[in-house]
Parts: sequence; C-alpha cells; structure tokens
Amino acid sequence: MPEGGTCLLIGNSRWHWATRTASGWRFDHTNPEPARLDGIDLTRWAAVGAVPDHGALTGSKQLDLTHVPLQGMPPWLGVDRALAGWAAWRAAAPVPSGSGVIVADAGTVLSLTLVTADGGFAGGQLAAGLRLQLTAMAAGTRDLPPTDGLDPWPDHVFPQDTLAAMQQGCLHALLGVLLEAQRHCDWPLWICGGDSPPLVNALDQRGIAVVHAPDLVMQGMVGLLS
Repeated sequence: MPEGGTCLLIGNSRWHWATRTASGWRFDHTNPEPARLDGIDLTRWAAVGAVPDHGALTGSKQLDLTHVPLQGMPPWLGVDRALAGWAAWRAAAPVPSGSGVIVADAGTVLSLTLVTADGGFAGGQLAAGLRLQLTAMAAGTRDLPPTDGLDPWPDHVFPQDTLAAMQQGCLHALLGVLLEAQRHCDWPLWICGGDSPPLVNALDQRGIAVVHAPDLVMQGMVGLLS
C-alpha cells in the first residue's frame, strides 16, 4: 500500500486513526473530527459509533465482520472486538492447545473477548467503562460532580475528595471484572483502549501479567491489509 494510506475506526466516543508513513503505521486517537476526512482517500474504515454523512465514508471501503478471519463470530459482535481479538490471537501465535487469549478493550465500554487457541470466538463480557461510569454517576445524582477527564489519577485507595473517590470506585469495579474473569479463565490477558493505563498499573501492582497493546484494534485493521 502506498505511503499516506489512512484507516479509521469510528468509536462510540473517540475516532481511531492509522496513517501509513515511511517508517510504518502511526496511530492516534481523537474526538470525532468529520472535518479531518476532507480530502482523505480512506483505505479502510469501520464503525461501532455514529457515522457522519461524509463522502469519504463510502460503502466500498467499509470493513465489517465478514472481513475479519475470527472463527465462530455471532452477527451482533462489534467489529472493534473482532479486530482486537484477532490481532491479539495473531500476535500471540502459536497459542498452546487448550489455551487462548482474553482481550480487554477499555474504551467507552469495557469489553472482554475470549479467543481460543485455534482462533475462535468463545464469548466475553461487557461493562460500562471508566468515563461512562463517571458520567452516569454525575447524571444520575444531584451532588456528584461531572468530569471531563481522569487525570491525575488518585494515589489513595480511599480518597476524601469526592471526584477522586468516584474515580477509585470505578477503577476497582472494572478491576473486579478483570480479576474475576482471570479467576475463571487463566489465559493470557491482553489490554487495549484509551482507559487501559490505570487498569494495567493496578494489575501490575498485584503481580498479574498483562500484555498492554494500546493500539490493538487498529493493528488488527491494518493487519488485514498485509
């Protein structure tokens, strides 16, 4: 593919880009930016979020589940989960028989996707992501504050500040999802997504091995082009 090729995944709250350069693929993640599509000839694009009306988003360039070589996928599976699961399985190959990989995508929703040793979809879990939990608490109560971000992350496990307490509660809720999943399935854990760093740090503090691959979904998309 020529230098300058561009791929896009339209997420629920963020847009994820892959741009081909002379030294390889460059990945970046932005707020929805329809204007950035002006003048771009997309190589491939996919969506799990709202798709704007733009001429660059042609049907012939759209990637869907039929393009992802993950076996046994149900028709309702998000293409982002399929791409991340396939990319992790491909990168981990050869996967020992009887094992597989667990892929956690920490985005708007925390998704868990299990992929077997032979590259088959084996189910998963879904939970509200960090920012979605924080937004829901602020919207559903009178006194809890809204937040536009998650930095700096609180150091204290039991903060006195309200926002820090909300952050720690949401983090530990998702950490519980991951720890419980690992209790039932001890396959290698891969984590991607914009909210993955605090989860990776918390798991590392507990001595739990994890493969942190922030751009796994987009690596899956560009991997289909090779």
